[in-house]
Amino acid sequence: MDNQLKDINNFLQFLEESGKLKETKRFAFKKHGEVESTAEHTWRLTLFVSLFCSFYPDLNKTDALEIALIHDLAELKTGDIPAIENTDTEKKEHDEQIAFDYLTGLLPEKNATHYNKLFKDYQTGRTKEARLVKALDKAETILQHVQGENPVDFDYQFNLEYGKEYFNDSYLKELRKILDQLTLDKI
Repeated sequence: MDNQLKDINNFLQFLEESGKLKETKRFAFKKHGEVESTAEHTWRLTLFVSLFCSFYPDLNKTDALEIALIHDLAELKTGDIPAIENTDTEKKEHDEQIAFDYLTGLLPEKNATHYNKLFKDYQTGRTKEARLVKALDKAETILQHVQGENPVDFDYQFNLEYGKEYFNDSYLKELRKILDQLTLDKI
């Protein structure tokens, strides 16, 4: 019982820390111009993944959903670096790994190991689940850009190339066509 109590306390500590994603702002705007939080993005991405998993019956849906849930946890420490401003990908990945390791260090070893594997899968795109989440992460961001009320100088042209390399099967290519048209409608 002592180990269970310790695990529960570790879970609560991790949840308290990860709850700060609700206040972590992204470079995305909601319908009335309010800045979106990382938690809001993560919620909608996870829903997106849940829906798209129906196109991929051989996918491990649990892994895909968990990757979606944890993919931006490091932003608690690093903040959101807009893709349009990310000039040093290696530094960003390094900083995110350090932040992620700190956060998973709050968890029992079994849970930390599991999340670290999924995060590494996402970072490297080494599983089909991670690659799907990566594509839908880009798609959700583009969707937010076209549905939100952005600043007048917002660069919609950036959307047309953003993450294009991840849209590499028939479902994702169809999604990309729709997103590109929505973007073109905003330009």
